[in-house]
Amino acid sequence: MAQPFIMPMFREWVPKRIQPWIYILQVLCIQFSGGVYLGALEAIRGTTALQLEDLLMLLYAGLAGMAVYFPLLFRTKFRFTNQQLLIASAIIIAVCNLITMSTTNMAVLLPVCFIAGMAKIQGTFECMSNIQLWMTPERDFGIFFPILHIILLTAITGSAWLAAVIAFHFSWQMMHVFTVGTMCFVVLIQITLCRPWCPMPQRMPFRGIDFTSGLLISLLMLMISYILVYGDRLMWFFSPRLRWILAISLILLAFILYRLNTVEKPYISLDIFRYKNIFAILFVTAVAELLLGAEHTLEEIYWTEVRGLEEHTKGALCLWSLPGVYAGVAITLFWLGHKRWKVWKLFAIGFGCIMVYSMWMYFYLDVNVPIEQYRLGLAFRGCAYAILAASLMWSLHESVHDLEHFFMALFIFNVIHMYLAGASGYGLYTTLFKHFMADNMFRYEGHMGEISVMSVTLKQIFGQLIWASGIMTAAFLLLDIPRVRTGIEKVPYWPVYGIKMLTRKSRV
Repeated sequence: MAQPFIMPMFREWVPKRIQPWIYILQVLCIQFSGGVYLGALEAIRGTTALQLEDLLMLLYAGLAGMAVYFPLLFRTKFRFTNQQLLIASAIIIAVCNLITMSTTNMAVLLPVCFIAGMAKIQGTFECMSNIQLWMTPERDFGIFFPILHIILLTAITGSAWLAAVIAFHFSWQMMHVFTVGTMCFVVLIQITLCRPWCPMPQRMPFRGIDFTSGLLISLLMLMISYILVYGDRLMWFFSPRLRWILAISLILLAFILYRLNTVEKPYISLDIFRYKNIFAILFVTAVAELLLGAEHTLEEIYWTEVRGLEEHTKGALCLWSLPGVYAGVAITLFWLGHKRWKVWKLFAIGFGCIMVYSMWMYFYLDVNVPIEQYRLGLAFRGCAYAILAASLMWSLHESVHDLEHFFMALFIFNVIHMYLAGASGYGLYTTLFKHFMADNMFRYEGHMGEISVMSVTLKQIFGQLIWASGIMTAAFLLLDIPRVRTGIEKVPYWPVYGIKMLTRKSRV
């Protein structure tokens, strides 16, 4: 039976109809925030000594902070009031933005962006968890997760565009000033419209949380970010510095696994890997994020180096991914929330959209093509991201039913989804681009200009993406066939199969 929807944190005089919309406005303010802003990277590079790799490192530090905080969300909601959580998140984000706009010291910026990511996910979770029953009274995650991604993906694309526009007309620091203003707005809402409220009469204490493992995992994530982001610039493991960082990372990883396996209440329980389909979900997530990583690397090379577009023009063009996002959310809502069909074919649609996007870029990748021609391709990319992100998160929830374990599984899922695969994709695509670019410069020397060689190189990589996404699409279409799906687990190991064949021959 569906529970009646109420929001007891609001004061009595606030109209009930607008209460959920006030929280949606707050979560949009929080989601538009960040430590550094993707749309203003070129403006920051032009006025500071920071390189692209430095800025990407700060970006992934913020994503790492968001991912590593997931296991604590369950505890903080039952420990603090809504006012404490949202006001603290807003103040922390505001302070972090004031710091990031006033210094270029990486030793200061790294932890600041990491903390900003933690505050961002805390504020987002507090807002969305309070309006979940308004979105779906039956707590149907086939409805909740797609609607959640409307907000998340709108904010991701919209904040990049807004940062680019503000940097073009004013300066990149003004985006940080804007964020400070929105955080003051969130604080004002909590003070004037809301009152302290916690869903647990007896507050859940923080005793027993393995903070040491959490800090070690955070350090490991930052070290991995450094390897993946700076790898191409430092010639990967030809660099003694990267070899040392890799060695320390492996030792730290071994110690973390040992600690998680021996401590009484670990930060991340290794029991979550015993849930059904967990490895398959994480594998599909990694492949999807690697394929979609072309957005951040290959598109950036094409728009900037080949077409010479300004940041605000790129941001406006990438807004065309939003119609695709909304179409992908509608498809996922219809598929999982309304029809409740199996997810295999939905995965195939998602990877099929990646294939169409890659084909679109492959065939239209030419300096003489008007940039308006890329709109439909970008919409397919947005559709793919919405379908795969929402359906994979739904699949994770279907596999991990225990609430506390689910938040731990969300940590691992988002390490791959938001952070690790994106950083890996940057390292992979930049290395592939440089390799193919050098080969093509030698091959077409004297016959083609550098811009034309860049276009050919990008076509080669997009061609490989077509094959990869096509294989994933075909695989999930085959898995949707009952005979194939039920027969996979019955195929014996090769030695067993060989013994059976020998037994048959001996009988004959």
